[in-house]
Amino acid sequence: MQNVTLNNGVEMPLLGFGVYQIPPEQTEQAVSEALAVGYRLLDTAAAYNNEEAVGRAIKNSGIPREELFVTTKLWVQDAPAQENTGRAFERSLDRLGLDQLDLYLMHQPYGDVYGQWRAMEDLHREGRVKAIGVANFHPDRLVDLVVNNDITPAVNQIETHPFFQRAADQALMREHGVQIQSWGGFAEGRNDLFTNPLLAGIGKEYGKSVAQVVLRWLVQRGVVAIPKSVRPERMAENIDVFGFELTDEQMASIATLDTGATLFFDHRDPEMVNWLGKRRLDA
Repeated sequence: MQNVTLNNGVEMPLLGFGVYQIPPEQTEQAVSEALAVGYRLLDTAAAYNNEEAVGRAIKNSGIPREELFVTTKLWVQDAPAQENTGRAFERSLDRLGLDQLDLYLMHQPYGDVYGQWRAMEDLHREGRVKAIGVANFHPDRLVDLVVNNDITPAVNQIETHPFFQRAADQALMREHGVQIQSWGGFAEGRNDLFTNPLLAGIGKEYGKSVAQVVLRWLVQRGVVAIPKSVRPERMAENIDVFGFELTDEQMASIATLDTGATLFFDHRDPEMVNWLGKRRLDA
């Protein structure tokens, strides 16, 4: 597995396993199977309601803790966010059965963002988490956070796939030392991604699936990817993307698929901001 080095020197696998939308009752088995085929980066969130299942899979895997890279995410917190964030962090650690996180992300750019971030900075200084970052931050919000705080986010996890490539966003993150990470790397199959003629044609040249071509395209751009599957054969296929390399011409041809627009929802849409901002998690 290839790694990327974050802005504080911490190494993070370039390819991992995400558990978004995996029901809690299926998560433990899915994570156990993912670990068995070689994944070492696990990505969950308080909002996914499956941290406990991820924790059980980690505990039962027998894999030394230092070999794993575990990420979870903080949901929107109201003021006083510095107090609320500490409590939310402890609940996530307890559900995961861990005493330290590798990466803690602010899940949404809403609520008391500065209070949340400063509490996360405190957790990092205390050694409770190796790296802290954000998710779903557009460039203006990201730069604002960088210039007004002590610690620059190590990661920004955003929607990134062939139809919404975010090349300019990635360039800005690179300028500020922030690692880009993809969610929705397969666009959840929208726009007929898995039968796209261009991607299928490239895959045919290498004897690879469309999913493998997409993941190879992401990691070759230096984007950390976290594909999800509940099928062991797909998990094994998705991690097998380091034995081939796309040409410059193929990378350029995939760039033509970019629509420049989200396929899911816009984090700047007032209705979405209102809905996400009002959503609260059970303790």
